[in-house]
Amino acid sequence: MNLGKTIFSQLLDFLPIYEFRQCVKRYQGHYKIKSFSCWDQFLCMAFAQLTYRESLRDIQACLRGNQQKLYHMGFRGNIARNTLAHANQVRDWRIYADFAQILIAQARELYANEDLGLELQQTVYAFDATTIDLCLSLFPWAQFRKRKGAIKLHTLMDLRGSIPTLVFVTHGKIHEVNLLDDLLIEPGAIYLFDRGYLDFARLYQFDQAKAFFVIRAKRNFRFRRLYSQAAERTQGVQADQIIELHGFYACKDYPARLRRIRYFDAEKNKRLIFLTNHFSLPAFTVAELFRCRWKIELFFKWIKQHLRIKAFYGTSENAVKTQIWIAISVYVLVAIAKKKLQLKMSLHAMLQILSLSLFEKTSLFQLLSQKKTEKKKATSSNQLILL
Repeated sequence: MNLGKTIFSQLLDFLPIYEFRQCVKRYQGHYKIKSFSCWDQFLCMAFAQLTYRESLRDIQACLRGNQQKLYHMGFRGNIARNTLAHANQVRDWRIYADFAQILIAQARELYANEDLGLELQQTVYAFDATTIDLCLSLFPWAQFRKRKGAIKLHTLMDLRGSIPTLVFVTHGKIHEVNLLDDLLIEPGAIYLFDRGYLDFARLYQFDQAKAFFVIRAKRNFRFRRLYSQAAERTQGVQADQIIELHGFYACKDYPARLRRIRYFDAEKNKRLIFLTNHFSLPAFTVAELFRCRWKIELFFKWIKQHLRIKAFYGTSENAVKTQIWIAISVYVLVAIAKKKLQLKMSLHAMLQILSLSLFEKTSLFQLLSQKKTEKKKATSSNQLILL
């Protein structure tokens, strides 16, 4: 029920404030702080993410322009550009990383029974990375090339609800495939990879852990066909083969058999070749699984829209990581609100609507469900009723 609360305040009601305070206490976030708390910092940064603010001065101007509403929106400290800049620079980014993991755990529990559109009971993950370009003169700690700076965002996403489960922020020089060593492999789960992760020694670890993977093959992939299975040609499956690797080092890295599926995507007029250690799934289901990877691309698209170069609010490594983790927290918060309010709208559509409505005093459910209250037209007693 809305009792005159702003949309921003209603959205914050889904946050576990006690857990946030525990994260602050764990890293002594309030050491020698008198007025501008970590919660005020989180609210300012969350507001900036939701409304696409481009600078600290922009954040200050927007919030001070609505000074009379700030107290009821949860702000207690004075909003100042220098104060927020100092907080982003010195307060430990792990406060917001740990809080994001708490929100992720809540979201995963809510979306555990989400329908993937496929008849699968297993958990399905997509693992990928995106590069965020930085100006090397402003971010000298993030050297990527001789005259270019960058960081990489490695993300493991649970496709049931598009929830980022694990996020690693590294320098741009770190190759994506190295992060496979840091994954805790879940037995029985299905992992989706693009061909940049084709490392047979690392993929064999998934097979040994009783997990499944689906990955695109490279063009120079060498193999020996053992036998072929019936292909569902009417659904675009051109070949379904059981193979073993060809080559001394490849056989040493992955001594077991693999399944090779050649699929023609009629929509994009493109031929795709998949490798998997899952031998019981229909070949068309494997192709449809890989199609679900677009969800992680949408997540990266949203992150990059909020983390443009001119939109970084600090140049230190701590400030950049703080902003990234708060952006992820906002994304997961909206996912939690969507599930608890039982909304059918996509996360990205919700974020677009929220970006324009945070100061409105209306029902959050009514705003996002797009249900309009019908107003009865009052008929004049002096007007004749013809029919």
